[in-house]
Amino acid sequence: MPFTAYRRSGLIQRGLHQLRLFFIALQFFTRIPIPRWVGFEPDWLQHAVRYFPAVGWVVAAVTAAVYALSALLWPQAVAVLLSTIAGIYLTGAFHEDGFADVCDGFGGGVTQQRVLEIMQDSRVGAYGAIGIALLLALKFVLLASLPAGTVVIALLVAHPLSRLLSTALIWRLDYAKAQGKAKPLAQQMSSAEFLIATLTVALPTAIALAQGWIGWQALLAGVLCAALVTVFLARKFVQRIGGYTGDCLGTVQQAAEVTFYLGLLACVPSALTVPS
Repeated sequence: MPFTAYRRSGLIQRGLHQLRLFFIALQFFTRIPIPRWVGFEPDWLQHAVRYFPAVGWVVAAVTAAVYALSALLWPQAVAVLLSTIAGIYLTGAFHEDGFADVCDGFGGGVTQQRVLEIMQDSRVGAYGAIGIALLLALKFVLLASLPAGTVVIALLVAHPLSRLLSTALIWRLDYAKAQGKAKPLAQQMSSAEFLIATLTVALPTAIALAQGWIGWQALLAGVLCAALVTVFLARKFVQRIGGYTGDCLGTVQQAAEVTFYLGLLACVPSALTVPS
């Protein structure tokens, strides 16, 4: 085989492998079925975490489309609620369940062992029920309070960004349990893999900024709020359980998403550009 053909074949194989990793991440974090040709190898899941934020683009696209179509027929509040329901259905409430478990564990546990035991319990306690109810209520109010034309761009930025911040825990912290659903993701994440995850968020967001779809002050406020809550939660996780679990990843995703909306809304209307 000529060298150029061999090199081209190698590039195609590497590209297919990256596509496989994306599909593995999509299967793990959503209900979306993936093609059979993708296959599965245990170590793929560890490397698929680099595409966790890219999965956020898929979730964002679906929730934004549901909102945009619903807004043509019903008031904004109804459209926001339908969009939120679509996102929860698409992900199987994966991240919301993690948030509720962390609320229960950190609210009801004193020792590290007890916190982890409560988080592992499939039942939802008072802390979890109250926490997830308040979180969803806040998310609904924030999105419904944004100008109608900015909700789509808010969803498109918040979903991948919040998943990137969640991925940062895998990159920097230790896994807190000997076993767990997220254990295959937690073996090791290199800086190169985290860079790939960052680029999947930064490049499209930069395009939105350059096109004037979002003002830089609003974007900065949203990112800063999301980053601050991530740092706060990461410190809390390390102090209480010595690292993170899969539930902690879901908690950061949900908290970062809602605080991004909080920062965004603080800059409306002066710093936010409404797409024409």
